[in-house]
Amino acid sequence: MTPTARLLAATLLAALAATSPAQSRKDSVVLGMVLEPAPGLDPTMASAAAIGEVVHLSVLEGLTKIGMDGTVSPLLAESWSVDPDGKVYSFKLRRGVKFHDGEAFDASDVKFSFERAKAEGSTNKAKKSVFDNISRIETPDPHTVILVLNQADGNFLFRMGEATAAILDPKSAAGTATKPVGTGPFRFEDWKKGASITLAKNPDYRNAAAVKMKKVTWRFISDPAAQVAALLAGDIDGMPRFGAPQNLPQFQADKRFTVAIGGTEGKTIVAINNKRKPFDDVRVRRAIAAAIDRKAIVDGAMEGYGAPIGSHLVPSDAGYVDLTGASPHDIEKAKRLLKEAGVATPLNVTLTLPPPQYARKGGEIVAAQLAKAGIVAKIENVEWAQWLSGAFKGNYDLTIISHVEPLDFDRYADPNYYWGYDSKPFRELLAKYNASTDAKARLKIVGDIQRRLADDQVNAWLFQLPQFAVARKPLKGLWSSSPIFANDIAAVNSSMGELSNVTSSAAANSEPGTDGDIRRHVAPVALNARNDRAIRGGLAAETGQHRNRRMRVDAMIHATHQHALVHVLR
Repeated sequence: MTPTARLLAATLLAALAATSPAQSRKDSVVLGMVLEPAPGLDPTMASAAAIGEVVHLSVLEGLTKIGMDGTVSPLLAESWSVDPDGKVYSFKLRRGVKFHDGEAFDASDVKFSFERAKAEGSTNKAKKSVFDNISRIETPDPHTVILVLNQADGNFLFRMGEATAAILDPKSAAGTATKPVGTGPFRFEDWKKGASITLAKNPDYRNAAAVKMKKVTWRFISDPAAQVAALLAGDIDGMPRFGAPQNLPQFQADKRFTVAIGGTEGKTIVAINNKRKPFDDVRVRRAIAAAIDRKAIVDGAMEGYGAPIGSHLVPSDAGYVDLTGASPHDIEKAKRLLKEAGVATPLNVTLTLPPPQYARKGGEIVAAQLAKAGIVAKIENVEWAQWLSGAFKGNYDLTIISHVEPLDFDRYADPNYYWGYDSKPFRELLAKYNASTDAKARLKIVGDIQRRLADDQVNAWLFQLPQFAVARKPLKGLWSSSPIFANDIAAVNSSMGELSNVTSSAAANSEPGTDGDIRRHVAPVALNARNDRAIRGGLAAETGQHRNRRMRVDAMIHATHQHALVHVLR
């Protein structure tokens, strides 16, 4: 979509605020999300983070539940016990739970789901790290499951709360990708490919009275300008992961909205191909890190939002160590390290950038910084499918990406992962961490793990990916931080009468078609007088054509959709 088209779409949508569909919604909510789930809706067989955003905790449930603050609580398991060696977990299951198709939930469903996840040919992204570690599954009675591990895993209860460990029924599991059937507070209702997914309240849910929304619709809006326009027009009620940080001041100043700024598990990095020369030399990798000014990237690409990091954990993680000082910005050091490594400058490299703003805008800044050290980075912009078939398969020099899975430093133990990092000392540290059941000892090892990665400068770590939740004021309960990529929609509630009043009041105090109104709705985009007149004229011509206008705006927004297969990356 061209800038002009985006501007027109934003303005047309903003002009609809006075007749917003939000006014007529009473017990339903329409939410925006950036990416459409792909290739389907089964988080136990596909790796896209967007799948969990739609179905995890809402349609599908696991044994445990991870809250917004990262704490673990009972869900399908009402309680559990762990043997002293940390290898045997005994779960007591909730009684009376049913799947959406009426099938009863019991221990056999847990056994089926986990055996399916660890079976040969399974595409569950946690197969190696979680399910292959389960040596035996025992079901002594319908309400008890005993999981015996090969190696102790102090994060096991957390892993049981991730989307990869969702419990499915054998009778419906095969169809989960297109029609997920779970035990959650919402049932899958409809998927309009390229547009939206709708969930309906499960009237038979065990705690149905606490679920306020009867219908939830997820609308896919990848373009940041279209996200802004849809919120302003009331076309969506909120967006838990709003993608236009440059527009946050606009919403913070608008009394119709609330803005919450939090964090995610996203480790945003300049990934370096450790297998490819000259990046197999640690001095070259250290030179790349020294050439990068994290603060400038956070300021330039993220409007100042995002905590700098120096290894593969974020500040909200237990055991986090601030290692940003291990690789400070130092251009002269970068030049010296390249010379010591025998690398002639200019060194020509390719910097591969997927679609997110942090990558595209951040990449331009990174390229300019590297150039000062004698590293000439040719930028290659790719779509997600290209990134997955190229960079993620190890075909790259440098790339910028954010890894959003929690505690995913175990990836560095796999030499075949796309970083190409092969370190026996690191693998020994990870094995020591996994074998320990002592909380203090594990935190110390986590620190050692971070230091090892920083010392080997496997990648150039940039910042923690922030989360921006923007919603109309009556809407409450959206997550403002994401320890996992999920949405606890059962906790969402809204006073729609209040929403209607707020919208009407805003409309009464505005003058559609004036310069001030246009700037308020599409700021901070600068408009010249010619554009102002053109847009005013277009709006005037549309008076009384509400239905046609909405159809055209919808078409504009739908034209921005990106259909992506994303591997726990954003």
